[in-house]
Amino acid sequence: MTAVPTHNEAPSLAARARNIRRHALRMGQVQGQGYVGQALGAADLLAVSYFHALRLDPSDPDWEDRDRFYLSIGHYAIALYAALIEAGVIPEQELETYGSDDSRLPMSGMAAYTPGMEITGGSLGHGLGIAVGACLGLKLKGSSSWVYNLLSDGELNEGSTWEAVMSASHWKLDNLIAIVDVNNQQADGHSSEVLGFEPIVERWASFGWYVQRVDGNSLEQLVTAFDQARAHQAAQPRVIICDTRMGKGVPFLENRDKTHFIRVDENEWALALEALDAGSQA
Repeated sequence: MTAVPTHNEAPSLAARARNIRRHALRMGQVQGQGYVGQALGAADLLAVSYFHALRLDPSDPDWEDRDRFYLSIGHYAIALYAALIEAGVIPEQELETYGSDDSRLPMSGMAAYTPGMEITGGSLGHGLGIAVGACLGLKLKGSSSWVYNLLSDGELNEGSTWEAVMSASHWKLDNLIAIVDVNNQQADGHSSEVLGFEPIVERWASFGWYVQRVDGNSLEQLVTAFDQARAHQAAQPRVIICDTRMGKGVPFLENRDKTHFIRVDENEWALALEALDAGSQA
């Protein structure tokens, strides 16, 4: 079976992003906690990835000619599950099992359990190295598939990330698109204060990458960046730096000081869904 990317216009992508946020909030409600702030912030880039850029077949997640999406940040699993549910890879009713025993949706991403979860995440800094290996393998096979790797600004603290950055440039991996979610939060505080990563554009460029930096909550900027990354002609890896806002779409979560791991009162989940819906109708 041949599957091709779905190139939706911005209003449809906006609906997809809203639904991804809703799925994530509903999963968070099941456990009463979770990495929901990251899911809300990354929903737009996931919507553009899955409904504009990626070549995939929802009925066959292991289709050989698919594009690969690697989630390096395993604790963002709730965000990717939400996108996979919206894409039809995972049935929506399964979100009620999130984080439960025997669920296919564990709280940290595990490839052995979840359709569409390409790699097992957890310890940060591993995903880009795996993506480099996959890109080399695909080139040896003569494949036209792309590898997308979502990593976080916190992962820029890891030396293994920069080893992978250097390796990708050395091997001229023009089938690799890295996506860096810059939300400036990690477990120990603001990412920029734990270990500064600026000037981030110049640092990636110095390793020989084609770099773009965009508002990661602007669908229009994301669509343009993904298109330019694929159309870029030079034999070099590509990276899209995405500045996102934790809790995006739910104002009272956006304004919390600490949203790395969210625990909210039971009644606040309904309020979050109401706020999300109200914002989408405004």
